[in-house]
Amino acid sequence: MYIELLEKINSKQAKIGVIGLGYVGLPLAVELAKKGFTVTGLEVDSKKVENINNKKSYIGDIQTKDIAELVDAKKLCATTNFKAISKLDVIIICVPTPLRKSKDPDVSYIVSATKEIKENLQNGQLIILESTTYPGTTADLVLPMLEETGLKAGKDFFLAFSPERIDPSNKKWTIANTTKVVGGICKKSTELTAAVYGSFTTVHKVSSTQTAEMVKLLENTFRAVNIGLVNEVALMCDRLGLSVWEVINASATKPFGFMKFTPGPGIGGHCIPLDPHYLSWKLKTLNFYSRFIELAGEINSKMPEYTVEKLACALNEKAKPIKNSKILVLGVTYKKDVADLRESPALDVMTLLVKKQAKLSYYDPYIGSLKIDSKEFKSEKNINNISKYDAVVILTDHSAIDYKTVVKKSKLVFDTRNATEQIKSPKVVKI
Repeated sequence: MYIELLEKINSKQAKIGVIGLGYVGLPLAVELAKKGFTVTGLEVDSKKVENINNKKSYIGDIQTKDIAELVDAKKLCATTNFKAISKLDVIIICVPTPLRKSKDPDVSYIVSATKEIKENLQNGQLIILESTTYPGTTADLVLPMLEETGLKAGKDFFLAFSPERIDPSNKKWTIANTTKVVGGICKKSTELTAAVYGSFTTVHKVSSTQTAEMVKLLENTFRAVNIGLVNEVALMCDRLGLSVWEVINASATKPFGFMKFTPGPGIGGHCIPLDPHYLSWKLKTLNFYSRFIELAGEINSKMPEYTVEKLACALNEKAKPIKNSKILVLGVTYKKDVADLRESPALDVMTLLVKKQAKLSYYDPYIGSLKIDSKEFKSEKNINNISKYDAVVILTDHSAIDYKTVVKKSKLVFDTRNATEQIKSPKVVKI
């Protein structure tokens, strides 16, 4: 059974299913299909399924022409019918793993996907979990559910974890050239998983699913803690009357022992604000408290409030209160050049400004509309009339925005991303 599946994978005859066609699942499905596998996307969102089958992409990093070519070649399709799992050789789970309001892990999407697999599980299948989660999820949650079928892992089916490493809008490091970490519940599971991902990138094998799960949490906790550190340095520099950007750029000239991180109005996206809490939660169940994670989370979560306070100070210098001031936010997505609002700190800043009764508007070329406290906002069509605003706040530094024009036409620019680094003007205030 193992040899047969391995041969299928190596010859590209294995039929692969990807559960969840979001920012992680769709790029993975496309890459596997490009390498010659026949890939079926399994998705509860019928609109996404319709888009794929109609040869359209809904994710910026994936070109519509690539979807069209793969659909025409019958290498890619999508369905809402999870019974299709029974006809597949490899099933990869790429579903969301959010946090509850209590900051406890919400693995309900993983459980739902596993139930669908359980109901359609066949001898000789390989199941891979990619969704970020706490160490032990694959072995302690997914494995027992699948073995309730009577089939045994390592003998009748195979199971592994491989953390996703997608960085939206990153042109240098893509799914095709970023190493995949893989860890199975047995050696055969690891080898099979390595064969799947080895078809399009390099693979690093680890000893267990728990290790692979921990790898992902370390990667994003590392980023969260260092962002927390540099955000605190920004607060220090503000008190000392120094430019944090000058300090960071000077420090970055050191070719060893320093890695450049930058401050901002908060942290966003589907990983950094969430993943460290998965690790923190798991450790609390073992009576271990991760002080670095908690402190970094505390600092990062206060940055939107600090941003609004500093904006208020800048407006005060112009004899303007925030209340009734016309404020334009530039960029609302969680990072530059992506159409993704997940956990964006811009939403927190905008919420605070609405509560302070600012006359708020925004411009973002990627987001046409959004809601703040049940109130709908629509993006300005352009920034030609930027001079009518009392302040322009750069919260996301999209490449498409002409910041020289922004500074030239604005009364006051509050730059939280150092987008105006090359522009010298007394109208610019930075975080």
